[in-house]
Amino acid sequence: MFRFANPEYLYLLILLPLLFLLFFYAMLKKKKDIKLFGNMKLMRPLMPDISLKRQYLKFWILFACTGLFVVMIARPQFGEKLETSKKKGVEVMVCLDVSNSMLSDDIKPNRLEKSKQILSKLVDNLKDDKIGLIVFAGDAYIQLPITSDYVSAKMFLSSINTNMVPNQGTSIGSAINLALRSFSPNEASDKTIIILTDGEGHEDDAVGASRNAGSQNIKVNVLGLGTPQGSPIPLDGKSNNFLKDREGNVVITKLNEGMCQEIAAASGGIYIRVDQTNAALRALQQEVDKLNKSELETKSYSSYDEKFQLFAWILLILLILEFFILDRKNRIFRKVKLFSVFLIFFLGFGSQAFAQKEVRKNIHKGNDEYKVEKYTESEITYRKALEINKQSLEAAYNLGNALYKQQKFPEAAEQYKEVVERETDKAKLSSAYHNMGNIFMEGKDYAQSITAYKQALRNNPRDDETRYNLALAQKLLEKQEQEDDGKGDKDDQNDDKDKKDEDKDKGDDKKDEQNDKNEQNKDDENKQQEQDQQNEQMSKDNAQQILDALLQNEKDTQEKVKEAQKQQQERRKIDKNW
Repeated sequence: MFRFANPEYLYLLILLPLLFLLFFYAMLKKKKDIKLFGNMKLMRPLMPDISLKRQYLKFWILFACTGLFVVMIARPQFGEKLETSKKKGVEVMVCLDVSNSMLSDDIKPNRLEKSKQILSKLVDNLKDDKIGLIVFAGDAYIQLPITSDYVSAKMFLSSINTNMVPNQGTSIGSAINLALRSFSPNEASDKTIIILTDGEGHEDDAVGASRNAGSQNIKVNVLGLGTPQGSPIPLDGKSNNFLKDREGNVVITKLNEGMCQEIAAASGGIYIRVDQTNAALRALQQEVDKLNKSELETKSYSSYDEKFQLFAWILLILLILEFFILDRKNRIFRKVKLFSVFLIFFLGFGSQAFAQKEVRKNIHKGNDEYKVEKYTESEITYRKALEINKQSLEAAYNLGNALYKQQKFPEAAEQYKEVVERETDKAKLSSAYHNMGNIFMEGKDYAQSITAYKQALRNNPRDDETRYNLALAQKLLEKQEQEDDGKGDKDDQNDDKDKKDEDKDKGDDKKDEQNDKNEQNKDDENKQQEQDQQNEQMSKDNAQQILDALLQNEKDTQEKVKEAQKQQQERRKIDKNW
């Protein structure tokens, strides 16, 4: 964030065109005075040391100094000063439904965009309060921890979409439980949870979670998006292409108003139905205003960190430079354009160097946050660095790591793809490809994970962890292909059986002759099969020995996590993806 503390001084910049006109008039008058002595062509050889270029250079330096002085006294400021302050406010955790049903446009422009508009205006109305953001569908994730940094809140809000949560559904209970754990533990201020959802197809005990929040004196206020009549879910923004279920029927998503009312009532909160007006926002703001405000300790980046010192240094250097430039040519440095080089450097690269310094400052701060496992905070800091310089590979790579640690795999994959396209450092390339392989493994896309791991090994052949993951991905891909081939072999066996039944109905002579041939072929086939089984058993034993050696160091905790995720997925309604 950038601003001027005293913008009224910027009106002094009007002096610049006046200064230019004054210099232009002085140069014309000087030429006119010289003409009084004679012809200019005849007079020039009589003044060999006079340099008009130096006079112009001195003027432009003074011109730049005047502009820099005006900017300096206007006090430019950047939002990079961390301060701790105590203000009276409340804590608000917002839980936003990002399931596919929120794309329905029964409320214009659609349910999700309407929710974001309401939240944006709510953030604008907050003063000294803290706000946090959770997105949920089949699972719930913290998008923004509880903070009073409203700029970051609106930045994260604008980037929300339905692809942020990989598992579809409407797990309101998980979102409430996560919100309860996300409040500041030591703050005595009133707290509230705001849920924006259509309430359709909840998968857990949302009412029980709301009742638990009420027992902690935390009210859950629910904003219902949609209409009871419902509407289809457009895909890719096209009004004639709608989401369909497994039977091919167009899905009609409806507002579950009864469920939303039960959730709100369980904690003593209110239910508000959202329409095309701002009535829901006004009612919600009134509920927030009713909460008792208490003293909150806030750490935030203020917007008044003084940066006039940089302009002062540049101004000083230019004034010193102007002092040493003479109107007459210096015979020693006649052919050296040293002053022009200095001028181009300070004016042309000064701003770029300052921007690069701000990028490095944000990256270092994000690295410190990442080291202490504050992954969400480090994500915010890395994004600030990318706002200043979108081409910063280090910021993009570190942002991918922060997203990866938060299990925001699709967003992390996008950052890694951007890095590998332009990065030249082999260590970072190897790490980026390794993490991309892990992301593909999570999505059971074993073919792409194998490709990513191979790219990682090309850049770092000594990475044992990548080599192990590659072997595991190859084994899982082989198992997946065997399962697919098993289905095809079963169909082939049924076809062979039908064919044998048809041959059985033919004449006895052909039958006996065919049986003799079959017996002979059967003996040969059995011998070949026994030999193939022996070879296959040997290759399986060798492969199993290699795999067992690779799997020996696998951690038990990873297996437990995968098993828990598997059980959770089995409990879901796999037919519902909205």
